[in-house]
Amino acid sequence: MSDAGYDKQQAREAGEIARLLSYVLILLASVGLFVSAAAIPTSRFEKLGAGAFPKIVFAGIALVAVIAIIDALRKIPAGAYGRFAWQTVAWAKRRSLVFVVLGALAVYLLAIPLLGFSIASFLFILSLELVLMPRTPMTLLIAVIVAAVFSFGLNWLFAEVFTVFLPRGVL
Repeated sequence: MSDAGYDKQQAREAGEIARLLSYVLILLASVGLFVSAAAIPTSRFEKLGAGAFPKIVFAGIALVAVIAIIDALRKIPAGAYGRFAWQTVAWAKRRSLVFVVLGALAVYLLAIPLLGFSIASFLFILSLELVLMPRTPMTLLIAVIVAAVFSFGLNWLFAEVFTVFLPRGVL
């Protein structure tokens, strides 16, 4: 078997495992929604209750997800799971900047109530610029200016022009 054929086979296996994981997530979500639909209060004027239709829909989705899971398990060779874990780690390493940006976004969202919009936005924008762009004296100056304009300037614009006050923060 050639390398190209082997890579295509591994890509197909990885796709099947990713589909299997999505089917499992759909099953878990539909079961959770089925349980929450059971908590919908019923009125005395309904025979089936208000949650009957959502429960039927979510049970149908769960049934289709179970069938899809069984079909996906049938298609995946046993050795593919170990290769998938290794390929997932390699994929995550190749896209590490995406995870850095998502982590910075999470920290930013947690920092807004504490620091306020202007300071949290300034730190968020400046830190991402420092991570993503080349560091020369001119780019650092541009990064500070852009971060200031899009944090403090945006706060001023909303407060003075639109009369909408962005979060101030505790500090």
